[in-house]
Amino acid sequence: MKKLIIPFLFLATTLASAQDLFEIKGLCIAAPTPNGVDEFVKFMDEELGPNGINTLVLRVDYNYAYESRPELRGKAPLSRSQVKQLVAAAKKHEIKLIPQVNLLGHQSWAEQNSKLLEVYPEFDETPHVNLPKNYEWPNQDDLYCKSYCPLHPEVHNVVFDLMDEIMEVFEADAFHAGMDEVFYIADAHCPRCKGKDPAALFANEVNKINAHLMKNGKQLWIWGDRLIDGATSGIGMWEASMNNTARAIDMIDTSIIICDWHYEKAVPTPALFALKGLNVISSPWRTPEVAKAQVEMMHQFKLNSASPLKERFMGVMQTVWSSASEFIKSYHTEKEKGSDQKTQEACFKAMLAAINELESPLKPTK
Repeated sequence: MKKLIIPFLFLATTLASAQDLFEIKGLCIAAPTPNGVDEFVKFMDEELGPNGINTLVLRVDYNYAYESRPELRGKAPLSRSQVKQLVAAAKKHEIKLIPQVNLLGHQSWAEQNSKLLEVYPEFDETPHVNLPKNYEWPNQDDLYCKSYCPLHPEVHNVVFDLMDEIMEVFEADAFHAGMDEVFYIADAHCPRCKGKDPAALFANEVNKINAHLMKNGKQLWIWGDRLIDGATSGIGMWEASMNNTARAIDMIDTSIIICDWHYEKAVPTPALFALKGLNVISSPWRTPEVAKAQVEMMHQFKLNSASPLKERFMGVMQTVWSSASEFIKSYHTEKEKGSDQKTQEACFKAMLAAINELESPLKPTK
């Protein structure tokens, strides 16, 4: 009897494996510059669509010609008509297009403030920290990127205008708010935030943004690092939190989608988010073996979980931290090379290959 049961169970597991395909097969990348839109549309037509990418997070930030807040336009912003070219290409390939504007953290980079703090310096959580002429890390101010003060009474009037406009022009039903690597929060010098619980401040900001989106039936996506305890997990201060925001995981709305980035190992934190009732996506960057491991990990989580837990493991999303044009050029240059190099292009190809290997049992044979 046992000899019959074991093969049957193996066959059932194999069939389940073939059917547990990912809801999200994504790419997160900077929005193209105005002179790179045609190149990007071609990339969508020739590579993203044919390779099964169904979700595209475009980091727009201030690189759009905002009408509601023209003072926050970047130096070379995308026009409305150029965004519509991207929207049309996404629709053609049934790709979900999600714009991103970094909120809360990442309001400066190196020696320069973001457009928000440049135009509205009163929103700065740490105005006493001056940006250096030559940025170095580490530094005595623990400055990585600045944050806006989540309790400033005017900040949401501004950022909600940006959100509403970018959602409308992209015809999007989801918005990515970033919210990763927030190191300045509940600063002791801030007259509004000092003495506050960092976890509560972070959760309240996430929930406020989410509530604004939900009024129009839209969905919020964020990065997940601030919701992981860096000490307990051993991950540390970058891919997890060492500044007491991790408890916010129990305070945020469970409708929020978590993008769980880990770049050196396939850390099993998607299970943490799923067990907290949150839908989660695993995200690699530049190491092909990590991408392969994340694909397999997410598949195994789905395979070995009961409903509704298994549905919370939504899939994988490659992250790209160069310009769109640089990535596209490198992608084509390295297209014929192997996938064992430590580059974001090789990582992306490895992720796609790993997904394809899982999905191949469902593909019809000739």
